[in-house]
Amino acid sequence: MRTHAISDDLWSLIVAVLPAGRRRGRPWNDHRHTLEGIIWRYRTGSPWCDLPEHFGPWQSVAERHLRWSVDGIYARIFAAIASDLDAEDADLGALLSVDSTSVRAYQHAAGARPRAPHRGDLSNYKKYLDEPDDHAIGRSRGGLTTKIHALTDQLCSPVTLALSAGQAGDNPMLWPLLAARCSNSYAPFHLLADKAYSHDSTRAQLRRLKIAHTIPERSDQITRRKAKGRNRGRPPGFSGRIYKHRNTVERSFNRLKHWRAVATCYDKYALTYLSGATLAAIITYHRVRN
Repeated sequence: MRTHAISDDLWSLIVAVLPAGRRRGRPWNDHRHTLEGIIWRYRTGSPWCDLPEHFGPWQSVAERHLRWSVDGIYARIFAAIASDLDAEDADLGALLSVDSTSVRAYQHAAGARPRAPHRGDLSNYKKYLDEPDDHAIGRSRGGLTTKIHALTDQLCSPVTLALSAGQAGDNPMLWPLLAARCSNSYAPFHLLADKAYSHDSTRAQLRRLKIAHTIPERSDQITRRKAKGRNRGRPPGFSGRIYKHRNTVERSFNRLKHWRAVATCYDKYALTYLSGATLAAIITYHRVRN
């Protein structure tokens, strides 16, 4: 099957979430054809203007992608597909791994205008209410970078995704990921994270939320605890047998970066880039389970 083609069983889940046709004005092009054009663009990493003609005018496909990004269509599709899991796959969410990966931002991705107040009201798809002020693009040693944060299951499929600037820390983004996961499912899970998430406040908050977790201590925390002598307290619980399953999040990033426009950020807006990464996660999520 072509890498940009949508299977019939996946389309049956997607079509229920997509908006209905217009009542006024020019009718939309076929949703399925348009979505395959969006997949082609993110899979190949080509500019929108190089979209093959059989997908229709590239301006229409790009605008539809922007509208769906602002309306949260991709997040709703992802939630609908995740909730369609078979009962025998329910235990795969018992262990969830969290981590982040840095992505180079192309030079043209930094050309978005800064957010500023507008005179009058804008069209709904131009308001960008969830767009961060920095467009999730920052500077690190590699130049312009953005960072993808992901929570994944044991089949290396992302469960939730979030973006931040490349120089941002991992630990603050843990809570948006957990909030998104808990809003879609109330099933209990065990969280696996590396030393970047090893903070006393993080462990305390996870205990308050009754989320079981396995996080190794940093070397400086071990040294500081041992320096207290008899009053050093007990070390946090850690199981190497459970922690070895954390590699699933690294493998999920490997799959996402098969999509060239996800491996490199070409989008000026974080909303559209996150939607492209979510679309890649949707395709990966469905193919792994079928």
